[in-house]
Amino acid sequence: MVKKYREKFNSQFSEEKYFGLLNDIQNTINRKLDFRICETPLFLDKKLAGIFIDAAYEVAGKITEIDFNNTSRKLIPDKYFVPGEDDHPLFLQIDFAVTKDSNGEVLPQLIELQGFPSLYNFQAFLDVKLRKHYKIPENLNSYFHNLNYNDYIERLKSAMLGNTAPENVILLEIDPYNQKTWIDFFIAEKQLGIKAVCVSDVIQKGDDLFYMDNGSEVKIEKIYNRVIFDELERSNVKPSFNFYQNLNVKWLSHPNWFFKISKNILPLIKSKYAPPSFYLDELKEYPDDLENYVLKPLFSFAGSGIKLDVTGKDLDIIEDKENFILQKKVKYEPVIKTPGEYAKAEIRMMFLWDKEKPELVNNLLRVSKGKMIGVDYNKNKTWVGANIVYHE
Repeated sequence: MVKKYREKFNSQFSEEKYFGLLNDIQNTINRKLDFRICETPLFLDKKLAGIFIDAAYEVAGKITEIDFNNTSRKLIPDKYFVPGEDDHPLFLQIDFAVTKDSNGEVLPQLIELQGFPSLYNFQAFLDVKLRKHYKIPENLNSYFHNLNYNDYIERLKSAMLGNTAPENVILLEIDPYNQKTWIDFFIAEKQLGIKAVCVSDVIQKGDDLFYMDNGSEVKIEKIYNRVIFDELERSNVKPSFNFYQNLNVKWLSHPNWFFKISKNILPLIKSKYAPPSFYLDELKEYPDDLENYVLKPLFSFAGSGIKLDVTGKDLDIIEDKENFILQKKVKYEPVIKTPGEYAKAEIRMMFLWDKEKPELVNNLLRVSKGKMIGVDYNKNKTWVGANIVYHE
């Protein structure tokens, strides 16, 4: 998006450097990556970065204004409700499509929200590796609030560990070694000292939880939660403890926030950075330009169940309309110059919310040449996948 940085990066790029980067990353974890690293980061100057920072904080501010305890909507399916919820999640992520307005100016558009973590550790690791293999200008940063790598890791430690010993904090997942994001768990152990533990390996004694480490039981005081309940239902892995009991642990973030800060609240976010969204069951009539809307199920993960081209007939046959929203489509702008066609971008702004208000700390880039962001729409394409946004 910034010509001087793009041209400099593209001129130094080579397949040899790219595969050197991948091999370096894969050698660190001694296995192949399970998701695609894009060949390039995205580069923003101070003005463009400011636009996305403003958008992120405006949407985050709207979230803090929602009275989650008194909304008329059912935000959590009864079967997934976990007791012991805190006032807000530790992690907040806001995804923006890179679009342009009618004047040709860059305009972030809200796509998704998550009160749930992803790749907070890997993104810091990736920054180090990118700088090792490419000449990333020193005046560009991937963090916010003047953080550098060491500051960021200390920020994570403070937010997640606090005064708790790392051995008493676990990263909880379903069969973690076989997750696509395993590398993030591996890096989390290196950076923070916390181990990834499968839901089937937790030991429950009354309201207390433990895990085995080198033949000894270790008490669990905090759970860095990466478990998604609908994925747990689809898996053959059975938890060895009761999620739905009031346990003597602190959740990072509490499981309820996965549902509460999600597509579930998109219609409540009113901003120039948020395309119009509506709860399907509250619509007295469908929009006249229904072709310009996308149908999203509220309780699904990773884009499953989204319908891009909807008709009135499609909506009429839905019986559980309370579980769907209509969101105005956004036009992703092709902004990344690649050796082939231009690519589209989506930027995830990553917050920590361990203080009174959410604080922006890092970002994640997703690059696409398909109809949507995601693996299924980018098969057999290059210069697509995940990376980082660098900004002045």
